[in-house]
Amino acid sequence: MAHMQFGRSYEEFDVGAVYKHWPGKTVTEYDDHLFCLLTMNHHPLHLDTNYAQETTQFRQNVVVGNYIYSLLLGMSVADVSGKAIANLEVESLRHVAPTFHGDTIYGQTTVLDKWESTSKDDRGVVYVETKGYKQDGTLVCIFKRKVMVPKNSYLEARGGEHPGRPTLVEPPPKR
Repeated sequence: MAHMQFGRSYEEFDVGAVYKHWPGKTVTEYDDHLFCLLTMNHHPLHLDTNYAQETTQFRQNVVVGNYIYSLLLGMSVADVSGKAIANLEVESLRHVAPTFHGDTIYGQTTVLDKWESTSKDDRGVVYVETKGYKQDGTLVCIFKRKVMVPKNSYLEARGGEHPGRPTLVEPPPKR
């Protein structure tokens, strides 16, 4: 039976492992504008094509950096934090290069370190770095974060691989 990975337990993380997130996401003008409006960022660099063409070095709208970060964070959930107990901190976030409407973003995460919780023996912390890059390989965004993840014992105590998932009840066969 095919098994879809959704996050990892503490035991499943290996320091040095690299997870290449799939698929990528092509950023549309709609995505960028909607994110700006949802988050009340009304800077004309993102929303006003005429402004961007006439007054900026790029001569086009630049995708708001926080959308790229959020996209990469979301892309990493299935590989990194899908089973997380808590996102503890984002230690650093750097926007290295601009992205534009029509660019496709890909992400990969490297496990930098991991350690067991000192207060509770059913969990640990993983320290990861996520890099985002465009279709031509240009690095656009990089961030490091610490995530509290469960050990297998924690998951077993709370319903295993799919906690809260109901069991399918089939109707009796018709006679």
